[in-house]
Amino acid sequence: MADITLSFAEGTVRVDGPEGVLGDLPGVDFDPRSESGRVPAYRYAALRAALRGRGVTVDDDVFDLSPLDLTSAYELRPYQQAALAAWTDADRRGVVELPTGSGKTVIGLAAVAAVGKPALVVVPTVDLLEQWREELTREFDADVGQLGGGTQRVGELTVATYDSAYLRADELGDRFGLVVFDEVHHLGGEGYRDIGRLLAAPARLGLTATFERPDGAHEAVATLLGPVVHRLSPDDLAGDHLAPYDIKRLEVELTPEERERYEEHQGTFTDYLASSSIELRSGSDYQELVKRSGTDPRAREALLAKQRAREVVLTAQGKLDRLETLLDRHREDRLLVFTASTDLVYRVSERFLMPAITHETGTDERREILERFRAGTYSRVVTANVLDEGVDVPDATVGILLAGSGSEREFTQRLGRLLRPGEGERALLYELVTAETAEQRVADRRR
Repeated sequence: MADITLSFAEGTVRVDGPEGVLGDLPGVDFDPRSESGRVPAYRYAALRAALRGRGVTVDDDVFDLSPLDLTSAYELRPYQQAALAAWTDADRRGVVELPTGSGKTVIGLAAVAAVGKPALVVVPTVDLLEQWREELTREFDADVGQLGGGTQRVGELTVATYDSAYLRADELGDRFGLVVFDEVHHLGGEGYRDIGRLLAAPARLGLTATFERPDGAHEAVATLLGPVVHRLSPDDLAGDHLAPYDIKRLEVELTPEERERYEEHQGTFTDYLASSSIELRSGSDYQELVKRSGTDPRAREALLAKQRAREVVLTAQGKLDRLETLLDRHREDRLLVFTASTDLVYRVSERFLMPAITHETGTDERREILERFRAGTYSRVVTANVLDEGVDVPDATVGILLAGSGSEREFTQRLGRLLRPGEGERALLYELVTAETAEQRVADRRR
């Protein structure tokens, strides 16, 4: 007779057995009255490892999963093989961080094949949902289900949006031996973390181009999945597996009128900070300022002034003039223009007669624009942050970062849109920065 019995119940693993066996197991909340304990589902693999280490016999009813005969036809590149091997050596737990365009999906498919059990793939967007479903269907002879995008059906292999997985995580917890989180930095969101907590899947893989989050939430992701087990930067792959690239930073000046407005608004903001105890050294400091603005009129005015100063910088006439010069210089190249706001997208689109993609652009229209971009009918597209992740963007060789945030993730993702392997082509990213402004300081800090 087994010393203990394990079973799954609503996002937790129930552990039945005498206190003498369970009482000192780490993470087990033991109830002597029922002679049972519980651990969060995500700790199932750690619990099994602890029990094996103590020689405890176990009747394990958590999973009843039939093995799947899965073979991937993809031939992994050396760095992809290294990533998969690192994940395997880490007991099939952890995060792989590779640049956009380096084939993280291929590593995910190889992991699905290697585990050979029902698997769940979690993605942030409907576009990625459809891309993963198509890849899984094409690659494996298995029933592929979908949760999201108007469909709710679980298969042997299932792809789900973060939203759908969050809503159904408690009922899915014992149905998959592997869970793959694409764009895994999203799992750091407070609500989305429950997906990782409520699933018992012992094999866990996170895929991302930029793991660390400014708010530190990547530490919670590491607790749920494991740490980064393999990491490469664009520089590591440029020239062999990704296009070689250059980044050119171009400074532009504010007009006298713009400078006057910028200094006025920025001064209001900095004067408030000087009179308060807030130093804005982290995201939490900024959140404190936002919180104060709800009750303090001066704090609210400071926030509004900061926003107005940023608007002056983002829409500086010098940026649009320099953009015109660059568009003329690269009239023969396939080119993407990135901005920081929907309004600026439309302004650029109207002035330079180029197609625009924003969060307001319908799915069919967006696909049509990208298909025409891929076919060469369109040679340039302007967008805000819609194409940063989760969209299959055709190859481009030139990018112009007209305006953006200080986020290293955003910068890396936009650079990655240009780094698809090409026939000897060198990618080029222009970064337009207004001189002697907060934007310049942020750009310096990011670099």
